[in-house]
Formats: sequence, structure tokens, C-alpha cells
Amino acid sequence: MTSTSPRKPIKKAVFPVAGMGTRFLPATKAIPKEMLPIIDRPLIQYAVDEAREAGIEQLIFVTGRGKTAIVEHFDHAFELETTMTERAKSLEILEPTRIQPGNLVAVRQQVPLGLGHAIWCARAIVGDEPFAIFLPDELMIGKPGCMKQMVEAYNEVGGNLISVLEVPEDEVSSYGVIAPGERKGALTEVKGLVEKPKREDAPSNLIISGRYILQPEVMRVLEGQEKGAGGEIQLTDAMARMIGSQPFHAVTFAGKRYDCGSKTGFIEATLAIALQREDIADEVREIAKRLLAE
Repeated sequence: MTSTSPRKPIKKAVFPVAGMGTRFLPATKAIPKEMLPIIDRPLIQYAVDEAREAGIEQLIFVTGRGKTAIVEHFDHAFELETTMTERAKSLEILEPTRIQPGNLVAVRQQVPLGLGHAIWCARAIVGDEPFAIFLPDELMIGKPGCMKQMVEAYNEVGGNLISVLEVPEDEVSSYGVIAPGERKGALTEVKGLVEKPKREDAPSNLIISGRYILQPEVMRVLEGQEKGAGGEIQLTDAMARMIGSQPFHAVTFAGKRYDCGSKTGFIEATLAIALQREDIADEVREIAKRLLAE
């Protein structure tokens, strides 16, 4: 199914960043998990950079108590910048953290009722516009970035899109899985969505991987959405109700995905990106060899 109505551009993105990060305690007791660094950039920075590459202009952070550091990261640091300037140090390293005034909005998710509820909390800012969603725990590395690939697909077919990745069949029970329809290159029509199915019940091995482009009607669906798995308001349930009434496609991401919501995934991402960086790759490779030989 392809939308024939005029397509509004994707200029807004929602970042649900209210989670408590309990899997990384005690590191996340006072520091938001989205501010944990992969080398020298916090997770949230990777997601924001991906959004900007895709042409997104307005960033909507759905935050919780104790998450002010995320917003402050994208603010001007007057004392730091003044000191660096006085010492003749370049401010170029801080350029990715600069946001145009008015282009960053923070709203509060007051109670932890799930991803669907977090997205619904941004409804007043999203308004009647299609929008992207980024789960910063899912670190997506590729050129072009995952969201840029999705925006290009959106410009072709419109409607709703989710990013997917192929995983071994014995891993599908840990993720949301799509029921696929017609496939055309990286695009797959979505016939249904199943949250964490048993291996034998999974309709495919294509898992939802933390990036979405949704039409504003999803907010109306979430408005009356009942609690689902885990006693939370699930975004997957709301999306499933929209299938058939609007175009719905999956984009198979041509790149690498790292699950930085887990400790091992976080370590994998750190090593993988370190080995891609010219300034430290050789030293990190030698360190790894030495540790493996011990």
C-alpha cells in the first residue's frame, strides 16, 4: 500500500529518554543512561546527529525526573566555552552539541507507563505532523544513517515506517517482530506486528530496531490505548491497530545496530567504534590483543 496524498516532510523527532536505566546502576543513579559515553560522545548525541543528517529540525525530548543533564548537554556552556577561548582552544568539538534556539523541546513523562505513553506525552508538540522516533539505546551506525534511509523510503511510499533488522530465529522472542507482505529491495510491506513472540509463533525474523516514522493519527490511537505487555502502554499495539488503514512499511537498515541497553551491547559498541576511529584504532587493537593473550 502506497500513500497518494501529499506528504508532509519529516521535521520533528521524539526521543523517549525518561527511563531510569536500572540495568546500568550504580552508574545511572545520578547520570542519565543516555549520557553514558561511547568513547567521547554520549548515546543521545549519536541519535541527535542521526536525526540532523536526515533533515530533522525540531527535537522533542520526553524526559523524567533527574534527566536535566540531557537538555544541558545541548545548551551553551558559558564558563567552559569562555575558558577554552581564553586558552586559544578550538570550540569545534562542541559544535554538534549546539541546537538552534527553539528547536529543542523537553516534555515530562510523569509516570513510567511505557513507550507508547512516552510518545503520547509529546502530542501537543507533534501536532498534526508526521514525526520520527529515536530510541537512543539502539545505536545505529551506517552511511547514510538509519533515519536518512527511512526518510528516503518515506518520500517514496509515505505512510508509516519502522526500521527492521534480520536476526537468527532463536533471538526473535526478545523483540517486536513484523509479519511481512510484499518485498521490494529494502522495503517490506508490514501486514502485522507481534511483540516478543515465541520462536515457533514468530511470523518472520525481521525485528523492530528502534527507529520509526509515524503519522500523527497514532496519537489518537494512543489516547485510548489500554495497557498491554508488562502492564504498560505499548507503541507496538498502537501501530498494529493502524495497519490496513494507512500504508505501513519496514525498512531493512543497511548498517550495524548495537543494543546499548545491555552491558555487553554497550561494550561491543564501544570496541567497534573505537576500532573505526583513526586516532585510537591501532592502540585499542593492541590493547585487545594483549588482554586476550593474558
